[in-house]
Amino acid sequence: MEIDAVITWVDGNDPSHRQRMQAFGAASVFSRQDVAGDTRYASLGEIFWCVASLNRFAPFLRRIFLVTDGQDPHLEPFLEREFPEGYIPVEIVDHKVVFAGYENYLPVFNSIAIETMQWRIPGLSEHFIMLNDDFMLAAPVTPADFFTPEGWPVCYAERYSLPWARFTRAIKPRRDGRRKVTFKGVMLHAADMLGQKGWFLRLDHTPRPLLRSFYEQWFAAHPESLVRNIRHRFRDADQFSTEELQYLSLYRQGRCRIVSPAGCLFFLQPKHKFRYVERKMARLRRENCKFCCFNSLDLAAPDDRRTILSWISSRLDIAL
Repeated sequence: MEIDAVITWVDGNDPSHRQRMQAFGAASVFSRQDVAGDTRYASLGEIFWCVASLNRFAPFLRRIFLVTDGQDPHLEPFLEREFPEGYIPVEIVDHKVVFAGYENYLPVFNSIAIETMQWRIPGLSEHFIMLNDDFMLAAPVTPADFFTPEGWPVCYAERYSLPWARFTRAIKPRRDGRRKVTFKGVMLHAADMLGQKGWFLRLDHTPRPLLRSFYEQWFAAHPESLVRNIRHRFRDADQFSTEELQYLSLYRQGRCRIVSPAGCLFFLQPKHKFRYVERKMARLRRENCKFCCFNSLDLAAPDDRRTILSWISSRLDIAL
């Protein structure tokens, strides 16, 4: 089974990228952290340890595709230094390539829209793993961690009550008459599209094994849903999770295995709590998680950031 990895990446510190964003978004857009806050685009070199973790712990991958907007992190010197015996080939894919035929929706600064088009990468294998650049592998994995022997995806999620999720969404305060864009909200939209009853799959911050052919067939049959997701230059509460859509659809067909992320995932997002990062990292050192997500590290205090990066460097045996 050939398996590729797909990573979305942006260097929000690039002045030209920031200038383009400012040209297409009002000030009110950038004031909303759920839509286009600075932390969504900040780059602290996460792409280097994300790619390094794939080389260290998932050498079976055929290729790594890096989806970008006219940018290049220049990974080759880093990979040649840290993996002198060879590394997984990396191919940069521009937004113009995956949005071919839909260029009128570019430029786009919306991760949900970009993820909607990833399956259109030329040469992408049927089986691929989608990651954000703040994800990393923290232990050796095998293809069986991502796909069953039959080739069906392994979805890391928990069942979650649809009525309760809808209720909490309905009572959530709005800002300037707008619903907040939430991780759970985009999953709910996918469940609603399928007429799901009772429960949905609450996905977590793990790598997402996916089938390219599912999206090819779904969007051929439902082209309006593709446009619904890519027409927003910035994140919007009307969008849906394409991963949730795939997993729920395949699960109904008996073609998806559900696994709890408990015990295999470590997630850290800096918070203003006493010794929060210190306590979280102490837990990480005690556990043997396969997946890690260090979210919004730009918001961490300098000492906490150094602690996290030191752990990553040691875990992956690389210099950062």
